Amino acid sequence: MRGRTWLGLGCAALVLAGQAAFAPAAEALVQINGSGSTYVGLAMSDWQNGANSRGIPVNYSALGSPAGVNQYGDRTVDFAGTEAEVSSLQAAGGGGLSANTRGYQYVPDVAGAVAVMYNVTDAAGRRVDSLHLTRAVIARIFTRDITRWNDPAITATNGGFALPNQPITLIGRSGQSGTTALFYDFVAHVAPGPYNAFVSRNADKGVGPLPPGVRPIQLPTLGPDADFYRLFADSDQIAQTVSNGSIPFSIGYDEFGYAKKYNAPTAWVENQAGQYTLPFAANIAAALTKANLRPDLSQELSGVYTNTDPLTYPISAYSYLMTPCGSGRSTCKGGYPDPSKTDTMAAFIEHIACDGQINMARVGYSPLPPNLSQEMMNANARLTGKPAKQLNAGNCDNPTFHASLGAGSTAPKDPFEDLGGVDALTHGGTGGGPTSGPSSGPNAPTTGPSSAGAGPSADSPDATDANGGSTDWRNAEPASYQGSGFGGFGAWAALVLFAAICLPLLIRGLVRRRRS
Repeated sequence: MRGRTWLGLGCAALVLAGQAAFAPAAEALVQINGSGSTYVGLAMSDWQNGANSRGIPVNYSALGSPAGVNQYGDRTVDFAGTEAEVSSLQAAGGGGLSANTRGYQYVPDVAGAVAVMYNVTDAAGRRVDSLHLTRAVIARIFTRDITRWNDPAITATNGGFALPNQPITLIGRSGQSGTTALFYDFVAHVAPGPYNAFVSRNADKGVGPLPPGVRPIQLPTLGPDADFYRLFADSDQIAQTVSNGSIPFSIGYDEFGYAKKYNAPTAWVENQAGQYTLPFAANIAAALTKANLRPDLSQELSGVYTNTDPLTYPISAYSYLMTPCGSGRSTCKGGYPDPSKTDTMAAFIEHIACDGQINMARVGYSPLPPNLSQEMMNANARLTGKPAKQLNAGNCDNPTFHASLGAGSTAPKDPFEDLGGVDALTHGGTGGGPTSGPSSGPNAPTTGPSSAGAGPSADSPDATDANGGSTDWRNAEPASYQGSGFGGFGAWAALVLFAAICLPLLIRGLVRRRRS
């Protein structure tokens, strides 16, 4: 009997929800349009779809941060997305001066990370998918200070096994890009010598000259360095190119969600604690505890790059919305001339702050911490002139209000751990080093020459190819998100049964409502 009571209550709730879905809107909202960052593009797609399904009409075009900031300033869009500050874009030749005339506020909307994706094969022709790189090595690669895959600095963190003696092809964004500025901020902090040489060498070739502290928003288009770049118009193209292997021995950078979307191999990156991590939500969230937010909520990230938390993924950053700020950012009041646009933008911001954070770990980001979700409500107050809504676990479904980062927040285990770790592999602590053996499964770790199918001993002459690369390289299991929001087939079966019982009641309730 008790079971029937609970079922009846559940069905009643479903009927009420269905009636609410058909209820007339409390206020008329109007279309708002935005453009800008590709870094936030996958998150924005999720927010846009969720908002539209709730009657909040939003459209966003991922054209790149500089383009979005310029369109915002020119008033051809209602809001912009960016991960680079306007002052940086202006100083680097990205325009955006009209944004100052219009006025704007930065509104942090999600935490993300730049993944280092690569397409590399070992000397036996097997695709490598467990590459480990230090921060300094990444910076030196992207400043052309390291130019070949068998460089000892790469070999040193991958079990002492050299990759083939092949030139490194760099993949990046064509034109101006906020992601480029964000990534090269990391490069400049981690390897200032190679970075300064890179900027100086390319100052008249599409990069710079740059004022102190300003990072390039565009990669070289002329000169000797340009010959080693392959540039693509957007994030999707970069990730697809790396994933499909069409450019051998290449490495690129992009927001992690695109690497996940296209299953592009992603490097494990060393942090200040000496640990190697991937850009999953738990690692992004740990890193950004050391982000320094300025009074205008823009970010300074040097503390992130050197965060000593062992979970840190060091190339992490927030992204922002830019919305109107009519009287200057110190006092910042006023919305759009059309009050309906102000209402729509406020509804969209609240959606992002709470429900919009639910899926962020799944799509390659990390949800905002509670204090920054609240800052979104504070931004709404500046936009509308109304008191800021105070968020809490009772009125906001952002997982961080519920002591969670959401499904898919945890990275898979480092494949080198079972082999003794990077240092042990490099210095001979485990003997055989990273290899791949079919007798233990296609991606299982094996050690030593006695492992079935592992190939020749790492110490034998046959372990290296004629071009200097090792034929004894481990193909680690690729990174993938774990888990979902449901508990397996059993939960789905229960949901189907529940719907089968309640659907007739829902339909009956809707018919009665329409007749009345």
